[in-house]
Amino acid sequence: MRKLKNSELDRLSIEGFKTAEKTPLIIILDNIRSLNNIGSVFRTSDAFLIEKIYLCGITATPPHKDIHKTALGSTDTVAWEYVENTIDLVEKLKQEGVKVCAIEQAENATMLNDFKPQLLTTYALVFGNEVKGVSQEVVNTSDIVVEIPQFGTKHSLNISVSCGVVIWDIFSKFKN
Repeated sequence: MRKLKNSELDRLSIEGFKTAEKTPLIIILDNIRSLNNIGSVFRTSDAFLIEKIYLCGITATPPHKDIHKTALGSTDTVAWEYVENTIDLVEKLKQEGVKVCAIEQAENATMLNDFKPQLLTTYALVFGNEVKGVSQEVVNTSDIVVEIPQFGTKHSLNISVSCGVVIWDIFSKFKN
């Protein structure tokens, strides 16, 4: 087995990415502190053709060298917008028919492995602050809470890791 060279990866151009059919997922970052986490979410969103990222509250916005360090140019491909108030955004998206999913550990949450996305439905996935998680108000306003099953002692994943796990899982379910 031979590793592929970058020139063999059949990568989309920036224009190709912008015109490609997107996965019906929107990412909402609710008060994310780490610029490296923000950049990582952009990079994962690029990899799976995510529609848009909303950066809310204290979440920093491009251009910033620490976001760029992990985003590797994906801030130029993935559509993004800053919205100060996460609740206002969640309510607006719900009015537009988007199903809002808080990614959080909560009573009566649906485990990610049991979550079955509906075809022809756009989902907004809300990822919260590294310490406090998704705010209770956003959890209350969401259509569903989805939890990543965890079996170790920490029951905590980095937000960029959580985002990668959830995007991959839902992307795979859409493709099947």
